[in-house]
Amino acid sequence: MRHASLRLVLTASVALIALPAFAQEAPIVVPAPREGAPAVIIEDPNAPPAALPAEVPTEEPVSEPEAAAPPMPAVWAPVPTDAQGNSAYGLYLSGRVAAIRGDRAEAAELLTRSQALTPEQPALGDHAFREGLFAGDLDAVVRLTPTVQETPLLAETGRIINVVQTLARGDGRAAYRALQDQPFVPPFAHIARYLAPAVALAAGDFDAALAPVESTQNGAETLILKLERARALESRRRHDEAEQEYQSLMALPGGAQLFGVDYGEFLERRRRRDDAIAIYEQALNGQQGEIRLLTALQRARSNGRAPALPTPQQTASDALQFAAIWTTHDEAHELSVIYLRMAQSLAPGDLVSLRLGHALAAAQQEGPARQVFAGISQADPVLYAGAQYNLAQSWQREQNGEEAIAALRRADAAVPDQLVVQHGLAAQLIALERNDEALEVLSRPSMNGANQPGPIRFLRGAALERLGRIDEAETELWAALQTSPEDPMMLNHLGYLWVDSGRRVEQGAEMIARAHAADPENGNIQDSLGWAQFRQGQYETAVETLEGAVAREPANAEIVDHLGDAYWQVGRRREAEWQWSRVLTLEPEAERRAEVQQKLEDGLPARIPVTGARP
Repeated sequence: MRHASLRLVLTASVALIALPAFAQEAPIVVPAPREGAPAVIIEDPNAPPAALPAEVPTEEPVSEPEAAAPPMPAVWAPVPTDAQGNSAYGLYLSGRVAAIRGDRAEAAELLTRSQALTPEQPALGDHAFREGLFAGDLDAVVRLTPTVQETPLLAETGRIINVVQTLARGDGRAAYRALQDQPFVPPFAHIARYLAPAVALAAGDFDAALAPVESTQNGAETLILKLERARALESRRRHDEAEQEYQSLMALPGGAQLFGVDYGEFLERRRRRDDAIAIYEQALNGQQGEIRLLTALQRARSNGRAPALPTPQQTASDALQFAAIWTTHDEAHELSVIYLRMAQSLAPGDLVSLRLGHALAAAQQEGPARQVFAGISQADPVLYAGAQYNLAQSWQREQNGEEAIAALRRADAAVPDQLVVQHGLAAQLIALERNDEALEVLSRPSMNGANQPGPIRFLRGAALERLGRIDEAETELWAALQTSPEDPMMLNHLGYLWVDSGRRVEQGAEMIARAHAADPENGNIQDSLGWAQFRQGQYETAVETLEGAVAREPANAEIVDHLGDAYWQVGRRREAEWQWSRVLTLEPEAERRAEVQQKLEDGLPARIPVTGARP
């Protein structure tokens, strides 16, 4: 089945460009900062460096089962209503409906209003707390913390958010008292340690903020605490000691990769611009550049103003974002959302919003993720393009191809001639059968050069095939395959083309067999294998293979159609007609519908020739 490959293009073939993943799915290549310099790639801001020591695993504070809400009183006298006349029960029901449809912001607002009218309902406070947490209404979370004391993890969540919100309001001393009130328990114990130096600095406890960092088995903690100490030393004008701390940080595994930009910014503030540029260029030498690094290098080369020393709030936000890197790495995505909501409250910005969108999408909160991605500004074109690219990915997961194309076109306009954006746009256009438009994208000079990646040629071949330009398609698909000779998707697609068209049935069947061996659980490739057996007259074997393919992909009209053909050829006519009738219920494309209706009337010829077009 060749068109299965085209669906996979949207999620899998981008990786074949041999670039690291940007955000959820794919990278964005940005222009080299100067002529002759290598192109750089935006990394996933949430991806941990390979060389870093692992963070201590944490558990998610929201993973416990949700308690059933106790019933509302049968009789209220009077019925609790708000100033607009909405009843507590009506607000509660509306809030739960909003939560079910994924609108967590509205759910949080409605449930909080209901809870304010009925504070005796503990489960209602629990619902409102959770929705407010994921919607980012952290002030409401702090207000509702007393209502969740019977749920220890939620109570701890409320406590740590109270520290953050107090610091965000500028009351460092109160935040410090709240942080020291009583020890935090996992998963927030390490977050409290991450926040402690920045909060101590905001409170004026310089001894605590400047205390030397002792190396621990938790290498991640050592890294972030050294960064915080370096910033604190700089804030106290102890610049030589600050530089020593930065150099110590750079010498640790992962330190230069994660915090080279911070060291460079320190050097810029010390009016050592050339040294800063050297740090930035070294980070780009053979490495992948992330957004902060690109911005810093461009600023330093253009003699831009050095960035200000981060405030304690910004440092605390950075620490929370750093923690989110590790919880994302451990797939504790809801915990990452919590950390990033707090980071955003302390220091709002497009980069933290992009990270938050990633975490929400990974936590399967597609609606809130799209809202965050859509809210990222155009101040940084590359960052904006990354947000739009990820917005498109979310729409693709929701099967909304038109919205995905609109987002990809915005990304394309923001960063013209960038391979991955254009690749995603072309793939989505092909998925919607807009093949002429896809070829326009694929014919751009940036996409149609001498050393173009295999996935680009694969897409071009797929579009040409769908337009009936088979000779051209074959050339492109063969060239794509040469770049990845054992790739099951490419083997399957070209092999199916050869088998189905009768051009090279035996060679195509051999390629499909290799694809199936590489990916035996893929129902679409198994369908191709069964169809190759059918085209070679191996009908009994084809029946068995295609039955397995239908078991894996029961709603795929093409696979069901193939099984019907195989049943017919082995004399199982009633089963064949039943399968063909099923095809008509699966919303097939118009051409297949007409073919199936004809088969229901006339059946198939007694034998299907090995060569020649499919009937």
